[in-house]
Amino acid sequence: PGDLLLWLWAHTWLSLIPVVVGGLLALPLGWLAHRYPSFSPPMMTVTGVFYTVPTIALFVLVPPLLGLRVLSPVQIGIALTLVSLALTVRSVADGLARVPQDITQAATALGYRPLRRLLRVELPIAVPEITAGMRVAVVANVGIVAVAGTIGVANLGRLFDFRSGVVYPSIVLGLVLCVALALVLDLTIAGVGRALTRWRRADL
Repeated sequence: PGDLLLWLWAHTWLSLIPVVVGGLLALPLGWLAHRYPSFSPPMMTVTGVFYTVPTIALFVLVPPLLGLRVLSPVQIGIALTLVSLALTVRSVADGLARVPQDITQAATALGYRPLRRLLRVELPIAVPEITAGMRVAVVANVGIVAVAGTIGVANLGRLFDFRSGVVYPSIVLGLVLCVALALVLDLTIAGVGRALTRWRRADL
């Protein structure tokens, strides 16, 4: 039970923190893609590569590039941050693109400068789109972290270790815990999104 709790905790932060970091990095990149349409296609192509490259390859490539030890939790975090960035940057750009133009014009007329308008008007309206991308990223990360566990990283993926043969109770427990963790993290991000957009419910 002690190891199981440690694996669950490690799996949780390895899944969640890269989504938060990737989301923060996606904000300026998504804004650039929205503000400068010519910049969007190459940027989306580059970030899309992070998602199409097999994650197991990122686990192998990151350590020698950054001087990290093999199977370091930091290397897993970096690889998953790149994956999360690829999934959320488009959500940021799409969310900003869906902000009604009359609202941005009204904010400008009220004296909002571009940065203040972005932070106080545009991003709050784009929150549902942004959190939708983060929810996809965190669920994907739970599964990817489990893969890292099968190659030696301490997390719930250790329950899928087939080197000693197929142990069905261990596999079922791992599946149940991974699905439960994905649901909890998904609902957590959804809850944060609703808390940040309480004004939407007030308008209904």
